[in-house]
Amino acid sequence: MDYDLVIFDNDGVLVDSEPISNRLLADYLTELGHPTTYEESIRDYMGSAMHRIHDLVRERTGQRLPDDFDDVFHARVFAAFERELKPVPGAMGVLEKLCADGFPYCVASSGSHERIRVGHRTSGLDRWFDDGRIFSSQDVGRGKPAPDLFLYAAERMGVAPERCVVVEDSPLGVQAAVAAGMDVYGFTAMTPAARLADATQVFADMGELADLLVRARA
Repeated sequence: MDYDLVIFDNDGVLVDSEPISNRLLADYLTELGHPTTYEESIRDYMGSAMHRIHDLVRERTGQRLPDDFDDVFHARVFAAFERELKPVPGAMGVLEKLCADGFPYCVASSGSHERIRVGHRTSGLDRWFDDGRIFSSQDVGRGKPAPDLFLYAAERMGVAPERCVVVEDSPLGVQAAVAAGMDVYGFTAMTPAARLADATQVFADMGELADLLVRARA
């Protein structure tokens, strides 16, 4: 299909932040008395908005996370981003190719606007994303797997949902894209392909994406 818009997830697709944030999330939840391994954090929370963490902990334990949980967690994550965050290998090349070809794109992330911007600045991706290309679950009130964020991004970019393709690496994100009526390419760098089985197709190397999009337009 000849797409009119590429909608990127951010964490794990453009910036290699998932190992950092899930390590810190597992440590912090464990510190608060909710033992969580890195693998469990990836399984349960990867691709989700912060409210999902609160909801799942309350559902499983009957306890609420501290009022300052989000602020403390983000402070730890942003400090780690400054030290170690890099772009996903191949992401810069894809963005360069899209720009050169005049192919519209944007980012739609479960993360906050602040998290997106900190990640882009520290990884060097900020030059490809002005305000008009950045959309957050903050803009719509609920995150993936609800389709709201992707539908909002498409509306703001002036493209019909069926003309969009989403690039996602989490089952929650794939669910959201499918619910929005969009094709979705599942990136399997951190997630087994079987967990992204509802994707239109899957790929393992971000460097492949530009060729996949070119073939879609042929």
